[in-house]
Amino acid sequence: MTERGPLSEVLCVRGDAFVMSSANGDIVPGGDQGYYDRDTRFLDRLELRIDGRPPIHLATVSTGGDSALFHACLPPTHPGEADPTVSLVRQRVVDGGLRDRITLRNASPLPVTLDVHVRIGADFASVQDVKHGRTLEEVDASADGATLRMTSGDGMQWTRVVVPGGTAEERRLVAIVTIPARGETVVLIEADTSSSHDGDEIRWPLVRAPGGTGVASRATTRTSVDCSDGRLRRLVDRSLRDLASLDQRDPEALGDRYAAAGSPWFLTLFGRDALWTAFMALPFDPELARGTLRVLARRQGTRFDPISEEQPGRIVHEVRFGTPESRGGLLERSYGSIDATPLFVIVAHEAWRWGLDEEELVALMPHVEAALTWMREYGDVDGDGFLEYARHADTGDDGHVRRLANQGWKDSGDGIRFADGTVAGPPIALAEVQGYAYAAAVRGAELLEHLGRPGAAEWRRWAATLRRRFREAYWIEDALGPYPAIALDEHKRPVDGPASNMGHLLMTGMLDTAEIAHVARRLTHPSLASGWGLRTLAATSGGFNALSYHCGSVWPHDTAIAVWGLARTGRAAEALMLARGLVDASPWFDYRLPELFAGFAAEDTVTPIPYPAACRPQAWASASALLLLRSMLVIEADVPHGALTLRPLVPLPCERIELTGLRVADGTIDVTVDGGAVAVQVHDAGVQVAIEAQR
Repeated sequence: MTERGPLSEVLCVRGDAFVMSSANGDIVPGGDQGYYDRDTRFLDRLELRIDGRPPIHLATVSTGGDSALFHACLPPTHPGEADPTVSLVRQRVVDGGLRDRITLRNASPLPVTLDVHVRIGADFASVQDVKHGRTLEEVDASADGATLRMTSGDGMQWTRVVVPGGTAEERRLVAIVTIPARGETVVLIEADTSSSHDGDEIRWPLVRAPGGTGVASRATTRTSVDCSDGRLRRLVDRSLRDLASLDQRDPEALGDRYAAAGSPWFLTLFGRDALWTAFMALPFDPELARGTLRVLARRQGTRFDPISEEQPGRIVHEVRFGTPESRGGLLERSYGSIDATPLFVIVAHEAWRWGLDEEELVALMPHVEAALTWMREYGDVDGDGFLEYARHADTGDDGHVRRLANQGWKDSGDGIRFADGTVAGPPIALAEVQGYAYAAAVRGAELLEHLGRPGAAEWRRWAATLRRRFREAYWIEDALGPYPAIALDEHKRPVDGPASNMGHLLMTGMLDTAEIAHVARRLTHPSLASGWGLRTLAATSGGFNALSYHCGSVWPHDTAIAVWGLARTGRAAEALMLARGLVDASPWFDYRLPELFAGFAAEDTVTPIPYPAACRPQAWASASALLLLRSMLVIEADVPHGALTLRPLVPLPCERIELTGLRVADGTIDVTVDGGAVAVQVHDAGVQVAIEAQR
């Protein structure tokens, strides 16, 4: 499979469809480029040729998560011309279909006639086929007027490409155009797709308008950001646009939105990713959190299934589309996540604190209670009091791989390592998951108590016991001092590779003041702090590799979670150090932070080094910018008690931050921090604002 870098290929995504192309806009076969919809590649070739040659590429401009401009020109078209006189702009939009509008401009005093043709191909490969480098033959195309239609071998999927005013030939669409002297003309390329199973068209989860024109739902937000540091402003603006492009709707309730995990490989519902994204974006887009909770509640486990690992109360890990063949062996639903279930409770509580109304909370509570019960009855595999996961059989009857080796967010097979590089064996009890479970129990108890339901005192006792036992089992020490192990392994040994997981504990309430100080010092030590962000594994560890997926790379969401925990526990200096790293890195990625990038030290590199196959855009990477901004102001809401607090970091990383339209309950607030002055305006939010100094 051809690997892609951040500058060599261009991605436009909306909903569950995306286009990955070359920098000139062409989709070239033989790699991972293509037009994808619902986990299937519907085009693997879309090549523009003018008079038999590709235009000369000049520049590419991303104009949003779902759109781009490709600028090009043609060689001189008339004898004696020294300079190009014909230029073109290829404007691409993904809107439920693929739309290319090609505007050809002629600067010469003579008209120009051109042969414009588009080479088309479709292989209907599943995203898993493409990801793993399996090649499929392109199917034949049928021509009708200005339309080419390609149909998959089973007849269940088709792609239709039209060049209005053109002529369809075998695998080509041709248009002869004349550009007037000092004038312009336009050529359109329009592609649509369809899948059907059992005679029903599958449009899930894309919302399409009547008449076949695709219109994907788009998140809207009234929040705007201005900042004296233009990098932070551009990072937040780009992140909001990218999150809008990843917006999807539940086919069972079209009013409920969630964020697809990331493009190209994970453009679907992932419980963990959707919940973290909703948490990070909550003050900017509360409807996303509410929709995500309802989407996951509908798919919460209700039975025992050893293949999918569904259990009563468990939150789904991954949802995939299509037939087993088109899914590349992936299950339609899998539940193999140890952390999504406690995170569901945490996000439900956070949404309530930001204004989820009583009726919605009451409707969610049976699912919250089921998630809490799952933690106690099913999450503890071996009865030792900790949440852990065990690895079961890896394959089903058809031989397809069914399960991940690890079920935390570091889910690669080698993601959990001892300091000497040895890979830990399951059952594995991850440190951050115990923190999530503690926070879920405490927050769940508050919800139960608020609604007058039984069990609050019991869950507080459970949480206190977990906190005490965690302190006894996880805290270890090396030459740099005490720190919590990344996990306990199958023999209940602390896995001592210093890792970023400890940063997640800061926001959970699991740690006391002294423990917070130890974690803050370790996270900002050069072995973990790369200068561009937080490494997943310390550079001093035997398993460290700056280009490893989970053992030395930098994940923006991971860094942002640590920044939020540091900021809200009063560790302003450490929070700012890590936050600055991500802000400094953002211009090198055109302000679209990728899923991950390499963990090389900033002092050794002029730029952050890309990871070769990272998703961009990726939901929680985009949302991490929103959490960074929230961390700088430490904004926390308690709508049920009519309160909102701000504790801006001192000093702020920029002179001025202005945040307009932050969503609180049914209203908004505007916040301006200018030097040491803080001004807040409340608009129908029903809260009293307290401005506090950092502890």
